[in-house]
Amino acid sequence: MATISCALRRIKQDLEPFLPEAMIRDVCCQVGHHWRHRQFDPVATIHLFIQQILNFNTAITHLRLLAKVPINAASYCKARMRLPLSALQMLLRNSAQAMARGQGPAGLWHGLRVWLTDGSCTIAPDTPSLQKQFPQPKDQKKGCGFPQIKILGLINAFSGLIVEASFFPLYTHEQSKVWKLHPLLSAGDLLVGDRGFCSFVHLAMLFSRGIHGLFRMHQRQIVDFRPHRKHRNRKHPRGRGKRLPRTRFIKRLGKHDQLVEWSKPTIRPKWMEKAQWLLLPATLVVRELRYTIKAKGQRTRTVTIATTLLDPVLYSREEVAGLYGVRWTVETHFAELKTTLKMRKIKCRTPLGAQKEVAVYCLVYNLIHVMMLKAAVRQGVTPDRISFIDTVRWLLSAEPGEEMPRLVVNPRRKDRHEPRVVKDRHDSYPRMTLPRAKLRNALKKQGAEA
Repeated sequence: MATISCALRRIKQDLEPFLPEAMIRDVCCQVGHHWRHRQFDPVATIHLFIQQILNFNTAITHLRLLAKVPINAASYCKARMRLPLSALQMLLRNSAQAMARGQGPAGLWHGLRVWLTDGSCTIAPDTPSLQKQFPQPKDQKKGCGFPQIKILGLINAFSGLIVEASFFPLYTHEQSKVWKLHPLLSAGDLLVGDRGFCSFVHLAMLFSRGIHGLFRMHQRQIVDFRPHRKHRNRKHPRGRGKRLPRTRFIKRLGKHDQLVEWSKPTIRPKWMEKAQWLLLPATLVVRELRYTIKAKGQRTRTVTIATTLLDPVLYSREEVAGLYGVRWTVETHFAELKTTLKMRKIKCRTPLGAQKEVAVYCLVYNLIHVMMLKAAVRQGVTPDRISFIDTVRWLLSAEPGEEMPRLVVNPRRKDRHEPRVVKDRHDSYPRMTLPRAKLRNALKKQGAEA
C-alpha cells in the first residue's frame, strides 16, 4: 500500500505511541497467527479496519475512496477473517494501558484506580450462525428479529478508556461473567457497578483478590439502618422474620451509614464451580450507606450503596456518593459507541467477525478519548466536557502533523431535562410479524388472484 490517504496517515501517526506496528506484529505472533507478505498484512488490515469504523462503519466500496488505493472487497474481508479475535482483544488491553500511562495521579481517586463495568447490546445481521450463537429476543417471532450480542465492558472511570469487551448471548446475566474481568484488575483497585453486580459472591471474589467493590444495593436486599436491629438467620423458621435484613449489624458510622456482616448464601450459583465456591469466606464485613438525590424537575431518588471501602474518615459518605455518580458516565460511553459511531447495528455476518468488529470499535473509541484527554489538558477543562463528535470530525479531517485546534467544549446543563420521546416520524410501515419469505408468497398469491 504505497500511497494512502492523509486521513489514514494521520490515524497511523496518532496510534503510533499506543499501538505501534511492532506491537501489532508481536501480538499476532504471541497468539500463534502467521501470515505471508501481502497487501493486507495484519498492520494494514487493522489500520484500514480502524479507518472504516472511524468513518461510522462505512461500506468497503467507500473505504477504497478514503484510502486512495484499490481495495478488493473479497480480499479485505478475508484479511479481516484471518485476524484472530484474541489478538484484537490483547491489542485493546495493551493500547489502553499505554494510553492510561499519561494520566498520572489525575486518574486516581484517593490513590485508587477506579473501573466501571456494565453491559449493553448490539444488533447483528440475521444469519443462521449468529442466531445460533447469539439468539434473538424470545418475544420476537422466528424470522422476524435480529440476533443480539450482549457486551460486558470494563472502562476506566475517569479517562473513559475501554480495557476489555466480552461477548455473550442476550439472556446471560452479567454477574455470571464479570469474574472473568477480575484478572485484569490489580490489588487496591476499585470496581464500580450497578445493582446487577451486587451480591455476597461477587464482593467476596473481589475481596479475595484485594480489590474493592462499590455497587448499588440489589432491590431485593432488605437494608435497615436502626442500630442493633434484629436480623434474619437460619434459626428463623420459614415464613418468620421475612421482612428482617439478612445482614448482622456491627457498627454505626453516621446517619444512614453502617458496617454490617454479610453471610455466605446456602445455595451455590449455577455458574460457579464448586472449587471456587469452597474458597469463599463464610462472612464478609460490608459498609452500607444511603443518600438522596434531589434534582430540580425530577423525582427525588434514594440510592443505597454496598461497598468494601470501610473507613468513614478516608472515604466519607459524601465522597462515596459522588463517586457512584461517576458510574452513570458508562451510559454515555455506550451511547457514544452505539449512537454516534453507529455501533447499534453491526455488519459482520459471522459470530467471530461480529466480535472482531466490536473489538475494533473499542480501539477506535480509545483513540478518540485520547484526543479528548489531550484537548482537555490544553483547554483547561475536564475530559467529559470535550465534544465527542467534534473530536471525531477533527480526526477525519486533520492532515498529518497538523496541530490540534481548540475543540468544542460542551456547557454544563445541570437543570436541563428532556422527555424521552421522538418527534420525527421515521416511516409508516408496519412491523414485520411473519418471516419475509411468507410475506413474499402472500404477495404472489394476491397478484395471482387479481
